[in-house]
Amino acid sequence: MNILEALKDEASKLQRQLDSVNTAIKVLGGRNGAGREKKRPVSAAARAKMSKAQKARWAKVRGAKKSA
Repeated sequence: MNILEALKDEASKLQRQLDSVNTAIKVLGGRNGAGREKKRPVSAAARAKMSKAQKARWAKVRGAKKSA
């Protein structure tokens, strides 16, 4: 077997491995987002509550910086 045939055999072997990896990625939902669940809507009240909590966290951090 010459070197060119060996390289062609190796290329076809690698192509088969790549195909199987790509298939696994598709099954796991990595490429086109297939299999992902839609985002759940958040009510305005819940957004306001999250905003208030985040602002409180930042205020706490700013307060710690001023006293330090």
